[in-house]
Amino acid sequence: MNFTVAGFPASWLWACGGLLAAFAVDVALHARWRWLLDTTRLNLWLGTIVALMVLWSIHAGLRPGLDFHLLGASACALMFGARLGLTAIGAVVLGSAAAGSLEWASLPLNLLIMGATPVLVSTAVLRAVERWLPSHFFVYIFGVAFFGAAAAMVASGCVACALLALSGRFTPEFLLSEYLPWYLLMAWAEAFLTGAAITLMVVYRPGWVITFDDRRYLRDQ
Repeated sequence: MNFTVAGFPASWLWACGGLLAAFAVDVALHARWRWLLDTTRLNLWLGTIVALMVLWSIHAGLRPGLDFHLLGASACALMFGARLGLTAIGAVVLGSAAAGSLEWASLPLNLLIMGATPVLVSTAVLRAVERWLPSHFFVYIFGVAFFGAAAAMVASGCVACALLALSGRFTPEFLLSEYLPWYLLMAWAEAFLTGAAITLMVVYRPGWVITFDDRRYLRDQ
């Protein structure tokens, strides 16, 4: 994560910007903005952004441009839905750039890898679980929160490695042996953090998790 623009063709950066512009239009038109009209929910959304900025500041790296940190994107997607969750990650990326942790020119690339990819994967896992698995509390916790967060982290790593390899910045052998395995290790940490946080919220504050339906996962049991 925290990729720099060095080594990436300008056309790629423009393509990432165009793709994220399309996401922005979709978010602006279809996000559940009314959900944030409630003061408690708005404070929760803003507080999550601040918490993720702190989480992202805790990172390590192999080489310049090859940093590692937990994402929290799956938790955002589950708490606020895909569109509001992606907006929250976008605010985190902007905040990181303002703090000097990211290059402004790299915002589309980083938001695509650290925001759009994990949010879309988490949402896809949620939809698959809702369709194919029983409507049970523990199915939501382990299938959606734990497994979904792990899958999202691995997907982000795969996309990052693919882009780095195609750009020629690093060899595929180096990425597969030295870089991608760290994502597999972090997937467990991401799953544990997301699963624990979502579990606490659905138990004590279920209204904070927009994708958790009491009638589906509790009352019909």
